[in-house]
Amino acid sequence: MQIGFVGLGPMGEPMARRLLDAGHDLRVFNRTAARTETLIAAGAHRAKTPAQAADGADIVFSMLANDAAVEALALGANSIADGLGRNNVHVSCSTISPALSTRLAAVHGERGQLYAAATVLGRPPAAASGDLFIVLAGSEDARTRISQPLSQLGQRTFELGDDPAQANLVKLVLNFMIFSTIEQMSEMFALGEKGGVAPAKLFEILTNSFFTAPVHRNYGKLMVDKHFSPPGAAVPLAAKDTRLLLAAAEHLSVPVPMASLLRDRFLAMTAKGEAGLDFAALALRARDDAGLD
Repeated sequence: MQIGFVGLGPMGEPMARRLLDAGHDLRVFNRTAARTETLIAAGAHRAKTPAQAADGADIVFSMLANDAAVEALALGANSIADGLGRNNVHVSCSTISPALSTRLAAVHGERGQLYAAATVLGRPPAAASGDLFIVLAGSEDARTRISQPLSQLGQRTFELGDDPAQANLVKLVLNFMIFSTIEQMSEMFALGEKGGVAPAKLFEILTNSFFTAPVHRNYGKLMVDKHFSPPGAAVPLAAKDTRLLLAAAEHLSVPVPMASLLRDRFLAMTAKGEAGLDFAALALRARDDAGLD
């Protein structure tokens, strides 16, 4: 299968490599061209524009940082929409607003192209090993066409139906639940430490009793080890996702008070020069509030 891939950041690059290693004919584009080099060396073809990545592709994936990047590379000049053939599929794996996902579906539909949102849950190591969880929505034709390459990217795909915006809404919900779990653990690690219980001991008890989910194990370990750099996902991405969740909640008239707290946490981290850290560094803000060094 001929596949284009646009966006080779910490998640996109290992996802693209999975597709290349599976034997697909892969054409890749990244705005920072140097990030394409390892894939080119492994047998991928370089595209000079997103349109070139999409030209002749059965499927083109995009994995980009935010709405602005998706707008520019999927819908702007020399974009995915410009290069994609009729009846071929653009799959956005990016964490973007439901509103933009709806717009992408409309623009592609006007051009006779197919569109699906396949948002992913997992960090770069899960992308490299093909262990992502995928939340998929789009027309039945699009979902059928992309099922085989998606199986090479993730351990399980959850299908929501025809409306791509729902996959983006679910991704925002899931990310928020990760952030709020980290905030909860951060506060309790600080409380335990001030009471003489080491974070490592509390982590051991948590993750060997009732709190055994990957979010507790993986992020809890990052917090206990204070391993926040290099980031798997940095603070600005978490702040962006929180803003998108708040906007979606306002649109649907659903109060989400914890999201407002997290927005302020991420603003404080940015103000304190912590924007380059992994968002698990939320733990630092709870420690600071508790007067811990």
